[in-house]
Amino acid sequence: MGACCSKEKKFEGVVGEEVDDVEDAGDVRVEDGGSRVRLEGNSMYTSMFTQGGRKGINQDAMTVWEDFSGEKGMFFCAVLDGHGPSGHHVAGLVRDILPSRLSSEFKLSLPNSSRCDSDIVHGNHKDDSKDRHENKNFEYPLFPLWKASLIKSFEEMDEELDSNSTFDSFCSGTTAVTVIKQEDHLIIANLGDSRAVLCTRGNRNQLVPVQLTVDFKPNLPSEAERIRNCKGRVFALPDERGVYRLWMPDQNSPGLAMTRAFGDFCLKDYGLISIPDVSYRKLTDKDEFVVLASDGVWDVLSNSEVIRIVASAKKRSMAAQLLVDRAVREWKIKYPGYKTDDCAVICLFLKTPPLSTKSTSKNGRDSVNNHQQLAVSQRSATTRSQQGCESTKANSKEYSALQGVSRENSLLSLPRFSTVLGRRRSTNQGC
Repeated sequence: MGACCSKEKKFEGVVGEEVDDVEDAGDVRVEDGGSRVRLEGNSMYTSMFTQGGRKGINQDAMTVWEDFSGEKGMFFCAVLDGHGPSGHHVAGLVRDILPSRLSSEFKLSLPNSSRCDSDIVHGNHKDDSKDRHENKNFEYPLFPLWKASLIKSFEEMDEELDSNSTFDSFCSGTTAVTVIKQEDHLIIANLGDSRAVLCTRGNRNQLVPVQLTVDFKPNLPSEAERIRNCKGRVFALPDERGVYRLWMPDQNSPGLAMTRAFGDFCLKDYGLISIPDVSYRKLTDKDEFVVLASDGVWDVLSNSEVIRIVASAKKRSMAAQLLVDRAVREWKIKYPGYKTDDCAVICLFLKTPPLSTKSTSKNGRDSVNNHQQLAVSQRSATTRSQQGCESTKANSKEYSALQGVSRENSLLSLPRFSTVLGRRRSTNQGC
């Protein structure tokens, strides 16, 4: 469907962009009560792009569901980063199945169909849940239902992978970072080391990045404690200083660079879990957009750099590709002797684009860099699940697998197993 065109506008570093000639681009299918599903392309509120690195097949996957669960204006976005021999199959299956499973799970959690009325969505319904009592500022009674639905659907997704016979997920898996936007409510679920970052505005109208997720790496204290309690090991190899991995008790293969993932059943008895960290944030008129990306982006670009790049895009449809192109360039500059990692990006814009605005800098050309300096957020208004995760204070720090060393594979395979290992699944993922 066509859309009117207007010139680009930069206002304190935010692009009020030239509206795309085509409102929707990329293949779109309709599912689940009218949800519009895309695996690539762009829409008025989203921009998506992925590019494979030089390690072989692109194992990153992504999806956007607009009018998610049949509700007009609700979005579900997910970025997945596969690893291991069948990582692309694992990521693809999760991408295709998880959203509809989550939608069904959430609908089943509602006491009756009338629960999803405007009073509930706007937080006007009395709710005596533990989550509401623990936070006096909590304004979204549906969050406990979303949280329970996310945790259950992630668990069921992992069980389906375990029983899937079309490919082996014993030593293959995927991370997942997802967001659900329902009006001014944002629900975030994170599994692994992909990341979601919100671009908002500070007191002086400057752009501020707010990290919405924690990168679940083996050197995080709470994650390392769980792994050791489950007899797993955490250490970095001599030639990978700073890159901590999760290892089996008596085998130096495989070494996984994250502590939460779908699949990877060889490590599920030793501290690896598929329980997502679920959190909530109330959106305000200061919030501009959310960026979801795999670690191929975050390993070479800071949160501040990412939001600046997205804000500099002349069109919303260009934002994700612009960010991936910049990440690929940074890989070549910072790590010329190493293979570029796969990169996947979804940009979810929170405001309706302007129809006709134009503005140029004093030089006669647009520029983001001439505007006020970006500030790194030290606080987050996020309400976080307590399923074995770090406190909200962890959001003020950008976790990365690199920490000054070269980027390595998410899954490191050293000498193969000396014995054939059966699939052993713990009854309790937290050991």
